[in-house]
This record gives sequence, C-alpha cells and structure tokens, in this order.
Amino acid sequence: MMMPPGLVSNLQEALLSRKSESNSDAEEPPEIVEPEFDESKPIVLVTNADGVDSPGLTHLVQALVHQALYNVHVIVPQSDKSASAHSVTLRETVEAASARISGATAFEISGTTVDCVSLALSGALFSWSKPTLVISGINRGSNCGHDMFYSGVVAGAREALLCGVPALSISLNWKKDESKEDDFKDAVSVCLPLIKAAVRDVEKGTFPKSCFLDVEIPTSPLSNKGFKLTKQSMKRSTLNWLAVSSSRYPAGHFLANQQGGLGLQFAQLGRDASAAGAARRLATQKKNLEIIESTGAAGKSDPNRVKKYFRLEEIIIKMLSNVVCNLNWLFLTMGSSAILHMYNLRHLPVFLDKQQEEEETDEDLDYRALESGYVAVTPLSHSPHIEADIQTAASDWISNVVDN
Repeated sequence: MMMPPGLVSNLQEALLSRKSESNSDAEEPPEIVEPEFDESKPIVLVTNADGVDSPGLTHLVQALVHQALYNVHVIVPQSDKSASAHSVTLRETVEAASARISGATAFEISGTTVDCVSLALSGALFSWSKPTLVISGINRGSNCGHDMFYSGVVAGAREALLCGVPALSISLNWKKDESKEDDFKDAVSVCLPLIKAAVRDVEKGTFPKSCFLDVEIPTSPLSNKGFKLTKQSMKRSTLNWLAVSSSRYPAGHFLANQQGGLGLQFAQLGRDASAAGAARRLATQKKNLEIIESTGAAGKSDPNRVKKYFRLEEIIIKMLSNVVCNLNWLFLTMGSSAILHMYNLRHLPVFLDKQQEEEETDEDLDYRALESGYVAVTPLSHSPHIEADIQTAASDWISNVVDN
C-alpha cells in the first residue's frame, strides 16, 4: 500500500526539521587553545603512568597552572602503564593526540611513560627539547624498594635523567579503604614547595646532579612529619602466578561472559595481525614443548593445543640483603663445592638474621620512613648503588629546602 504523496512530503519535512533542531541544539566541543608560551618562565614537563584522568595528575597540573610560574606541558600514556617499568615502543607507530587540560599544553600518546618522556625531550613534538624539570606522578600507590624497578612513574623520571634533565618521581602511599581522592590534592600541597625549590635550584645550578629524586608521600599527607632523605630498601613484591579456571577474566569483569563473543574477537584481532610471525615461531618449537596461549595461525584451531590460564597476584616481602643475590650468583658461576670452601654455610642463618635485624631497624630506609609518616625522598641514579657524594649532595639539598 502506497502512502499519499502529501503525507510523505509532510513526514520528510518533519524529519528534516527535527534533524535541524537537533544539530542546532548540539554544542560543538570547544577548540583546544594552547596557552601562550612565555619565554621568561621555566618549562615544567609532567607525565605519569595511568593517563590523563588520573586524580594525581589532575590536581598536580591544576596547582602548577594556578601558580602561573611555569610553562606547563603534559604528556601521558593513553592507557594505564603503571607496571611498564622502563619499556619502550619499538617497530610500531606511536600516536600523539592533543588533550584538554586548562592552562597546559597536553598530549596523550599510545606508548609507555618512558616513550612519553623520550618523545617530549626529542624536540619532535614540542617546540623545545629540554625543560627545566620533569615531574612524573602523582602515582596511586607507593614505589619503595624493588618496586621502583617495575614502576612506570619512576621510569619516567629515570628516562629524564638519562637524557640529562633533572627530574622528580612522586607517589602517594594509597591504602585501600583508608585513602580518598582528596588525598591527592593534599599530596600536591605537600610537594609544591619541593617542586618550587627544585626549579629554582636547577636554574641556579645547585640541584643535585647525577640523580633524580623519588618522593614518597605518606597515606595522610597533611599529617606528615616532614621531609626525610632515605635509602632504597630491599623490600620487593613477589610476582605470584596463580592458576585459574578457563575464564581469562575474574567474575564481574565486563568480558567474563564474552569468551565466545567479544573477548574472542579481540583475541582474533591479535592473531590476525601476527599470523605470519607466529607461524614462523611455531615452526621452531620443540615437539615436546607445551604451547601456552600460543597465537598460532589465524583462523585455525588445534584440538591438541594446550591452554592454561594464570593471574598475577602480588605479595609484599622484604629482601634480607644483597648477600642473597651475591650467593646465588656465586653458586651459579663457581659451583656449590667452591662456595663451601670459601664460606662456612653453617654461619649463614646467623648472618642473614643480622642483616634482617639491620633492615628492620634502619629508620633511613624508604618504606620505614614512609610508614612512620615522613615524606621519604630517595636519590636514585643510573646504577643500583648511590655514590657517597650523590647521597651527600642530596642530603645537603633537602636540608636547605627544609630550612628555607
């Protein structure tokens, strides 16, 4: 049955009218206007590991912009890279997209925190290549001891040091069921004097050289006992892998019930993209090797392929001493018989007990100072061990900041 031409015409006019009203009512997003660059002000580059919407980044950048003392530039990962350590993106194109942060020039990139700093300091993205100071943070969660090696936030500051730029990495000792979002605002107020002093002394040439400073803010920032120069402890997180059921996602995850649908489609995209390379790798595998989560050839299923699923849990432990690592190395390189002649292992438990006692009573270790309510400031360099002159220079600088 055909509709009368007049009715069709009226319906078309009504639809066009509604579409026009809808378009006129829709607000166009405001154009991103970069703040005017002031050559008389120092450049502060801010990055993090958990993206542009992180409350730590938001409060920090707002405070820096509000002070009107710096040209504030921001570059952060598009996705969470909290445990990316010092990884970089190779053989892939990295996208940089402008982001809306009032008063700052900001970009999000499809890479790691180290990529962010490296790209910013290359001169390829911004009109400058060397800021006065790089600030990485504020991170949700502390980064003491060996956690610094996993941390994307700490790696951002380390990359700046490698490029010859002074840097701070800042973390808040976030505790579940105790911390709240406003704590980030308080954390900013605690570290702003340190940032201001760092910029001032970098320009004067008196900021500690050959190191960057890792700043750990206690759980209740405004109740802190003051700044304290600390040493990196041997505390570390054990990576504890747990076997789980065939579901890759825990209950409640939005993909938990999508194994045959959306989740499979995501996995298939990865398989399609790397099918040729995966096929070459599989050809070199030994026949008796269990292939766990192998990408395989795209679109092909192997009923004999073994699949296992694991989830990473974290258990915090304290390393006793570097002696453990040293003994492991000696056993591997020299053999146990040689070690038995060099060292009477019957005395090892007593020696380790002594090392543990020293670890537990040394109030200058990062995690102990942090748990005691201090803002722990730890100088870190390229090597695992800080030279005495670097430690002294950092100590003198912190003392001057506190006194002033």
